[in-house]
Amino acid sequence: MTFSALIHRLILATAFAAFLHVQPAHAQKASSGAVPTADEAPIALLIDVTSGQVLFARNENRRFVPASITKTMTVFVAFERISNGTLDPASTIIVPEAVSTEWFGKGSSMLLPPQAEVRVSELLTGIATVSANDGSIVLASGLAGSVPAWLDEMNNAARRLGMVNSHFGTPNGWPDDGRTFTTANDLFLLAKAMIERHPKLYAEYIGQPSFAYNGITQVNRDPILGRIAGADGIKTGFTSEAGFGFLGSAKQNGQRLVMVLGGVDRNALRAKLAREFMRWGFEAFERKRLLQKSVIVGSARVQGGDARSVNLITDRQVYVNIPREAEDGVSYSVIYDGPLRAPINAGEPIGKLRISVPGMKPALVPLLAEQSVETAGFFRTIYNGVTGWFE
Repeated sequence: MTFSALIHRLILATAFAAFLHVQPAHAQKASSGAVPTADEAPIALLIDVTSGQVLFARNENRRFVPASITKTMTVFVAFERISNGTLDPASTIIVPEAVSTEWFGKGSSMLLPPQAEVRVSELLTGIATVSANDGSIVLASGLAGSVPAWLDEMNNAARRLGMVNSHFGTPNGWPDDGRTFTTANDLFLLAKAMIERHPKLYAEYIGQPSFAYNGITQVNRDPILGRIAGADGIKTGFTSEAGFGFLGSAKQNGQRLVMVLGGVDRNALRAKLAREFMRWGFEAFERKRLLQKSVIVGSARVQGGDARSVNLITDRQVYVNIPREAEDGVSYSVIYDGPLRAPINAGEPIGKLRISVPGMKPALVPLLAEQSVETAGFFRTIYNGVTGWFE
């Protein structure tokens, strides 16, 4: 049996129909110029993390060179270590003389002198805030023993996150003959993981307006920081090969958007596009709450369990973004790969809520098992088999 043949679609109650009907817009429609053209940004992606909806996408799976956006993965790997207790941000690393000689003042830099004793927290802030090339190399070699060993960690993390079209050949994004590449979709997965897995570390290290080290203060060149309400990162990138790119995020009224721009040919244009694109994301849609957290939205059949089905619940409040000029309604359904087999643990992800808005890609929201289903005993198995004959 094919995978598609196993997909069960359970259409939800029509009682929601009136609620889901799009009402006439009362806010001014966003300017069409707020979305970058293909000439301005060959690669563009904007996703609402809280709803899972893709608000805009162009060439989101095209591979490109991320330049210094690469440093986002270096910071993420450090966050993973801090969270699992294997790295203390207060610990220090001695700057190797060879690293200082090669990287001191090379591109964006913390200007780390040889043999300086620098805290991990300083390196992370320098990397995230002023895109420190030298700080990235010192962190990588100091924590993993060598840059290649750190790259293994970066690429392993990418695989765990499902970044199937990404590879990292450098910790800082310095040109490496194309060995480092990624896609907008993969960068979204990275940003989402950083924000959702490590919210405290994200707030502490990402989106700082400036950074001072060794008596020298440098400012963050993030184009939306301080200019878009709720903007808090994440990383710019530029090389002559890659052009100007940006991985950005902002949160307003509980809604978080993540954007990617790639292949922009001028710094000033990148800044303009980033601001207009993010504003468009917050202003061009009417945001509706569909469901509260933990609402039962359907059930899934279970084989070999002490119950014949399991309720599916939401793991969050479910919102949907509807274009303000839209006239049609919204539909949604439950999908899962089934029938499921026991045992199933309460809270286990076993399905998705598929939300369809006309003219937009469907959003997928995780659904969890409301209750545990244990493996059926002998008599329960017989009972389930007999009752199944009469269905």
